[in-house]
Amino acid sequence: MSTKVFDTNEVQALLSAAANLEGNHGDARFKQIAHRLLSDLFKAIDDLDITPDEVWAGVNYLNKLGQDGEAALLAAGIGLEKYLDIRMDAADKAAGIDGGTPRTIEGPLYVAGAPVRERVSRIDIDPDPDAGPLVIRGTVTGPDGHPLAGALVECWHANSQGFYSHFDPTGSQSAFNLRGAVRTGADGKYEFRTLMPVGYGCPPQGATQQLLNALGRHGNRPAHVHFFVTADNCRKLTTQFNIEGDPLIWDDFAYATREELIPHVVEKTGGSALGLKADAYREIEFNLALTPLVRGKDNQLVHRPRAAATA
Repeated sequence: MSTKVFDTNEVQALLSAAANLEGNHGDARFKQIAHRLLSDLFKAIDDLDITPDEVWAGVNYLNKLGQDGEAALLAAGIGLEKYLDIRMDAADKAAGIDGGTPRTIEGPLYVAGAPVRERVSRIDIDPDPDAGPLVIRGTVTGPDGHPLAGALVECWHANSQGFYSHFDPTGSQSAFNLRGAVRTGADGKYEFRTLMPVGYGCPPQGATQQLLNALGRHGNRPAHVHFFVTADNCRKLTTQFNIEGDPLIWDDFAYATREELIPHVVEKTGGSALGLKADAYREIEFNLALTPLVRGKDNQLVHRPRAAATA
């Protein structure tokens, strides 16, 4: 259709009415955002000559996305979550904030409520014969570069099947398997005794993979481990590292890889003395450097719905 209608008075009035721009009720910020997003959608329909069939296919897709509960997964897969990180990185640069461990995406699979232990936590609660033992350890430092006592380090990752506890479709994992939280001591050190994770793929019949298939993209992530780190007078850090050597490190469908977040994996022995499942184990040192508050506030706190459980 060569006829364009977006700029007509009729369409502009429709957009204003749909967002209730002139109304006295409703949230002003929400109305501003809704008007802009609707306007961009209407203009795209005009510019790309999107057909009614295509529009309704999109509406039906949103229904499936909600039914599958994959909106947060899709946000990672289409680069939305990465884009938010890019904006926060740019804001830090503009504010003159440098240093610190790089942020990267949270993803959709955090669960609040993991037991908090002092300095060391063993988090491989359930047996996993296909995963070898792994120790993740490091030091948390504050904006002054000194070890930070009392920092809360939270860690979560997948098992050898690529499934996360709480979200495991097989139902075979305990609520906090491969999830934990520790408080650092005076030396700022933390340690998790766990198992080596593998990467995961989007549910093959789910809405996210459906969209990726239409784009000709895969929906796989390299093996990785997630972290939240919080401490008084510091900004919360949301980050993760990839497991060195994974072939998908630079082909992550969620765009979370950063060069600084690929720590070296070291082969070690002595795991039996640490209570690990085998004497030979792997160790990853991942130090975590926090950054200062901005004008007394943590400007990288993200408020979003998150799962929770009770240990």
